[in-house]
Amino acid sequence: MHPRTPKKKEALHKINEHIKAETIRVVGESVEQGVFPTARALEIAFAMGLDLVEISPNADPPVCKIVDYNKFLYEQKKKQKEIKANAVKQVIKEIRFGPNTDEHDVDFKLKHARHFLEEGNKVRCYVFFRGRTIMYKERGEKLLMEFAEKLSEEGLAKIEMMPKVEGKKMAIMLAPKGKK
Repeated sequence: MHPRTPKKKEALHKINEHIKAETIRVVGESVEQGVFPTARALEIAFAMGLDLVEISPNADPPVCKIVDYNKFLYEQKKKQKEIKANAVKQVIKEIRFGPNTDEHDVDFKLKHARHFLEEGNKVRCYVFFRGRTIMYKERGEKLLMEFAEKLSEEGLAKIEMMPKVEGKKMAIMLAPKGKK
């Protein structure tokens, strides 16, 4: 097979003659529901000008729906799009400190972190060590822990990741607390 030839798409559902089960449970709108032999269910579907679609193959007996297959696929795509649109996208905001950051600057950055957490975003705070300031790791860790404690005391954040050194940075991850 040539690498550029498209592969034949495999059907998402078994339809009509491709259903192998001997007996099936039939469901659908304006259809007599119940357990029927597959041949009988196919006759009912074709008499209505619709397709027999296997929607739950692992059930005993398998569940099949009498429906227009193209319409059925369209509805499913529409549902998937809706689910994707309603999914919450998690954003990580970053706040940067130096190991010698002043108390006033910390308060200012605290205000930003509150805002980010209230919007439902995660906050990654890190202390960036430049040059020889790497000697002040304890000072950086203390700064991050105090920052996180202030936010968690206010009931805004919970610590998701404790301070961890990553090269020239020491970072902590804060997540918004769930609203009750």
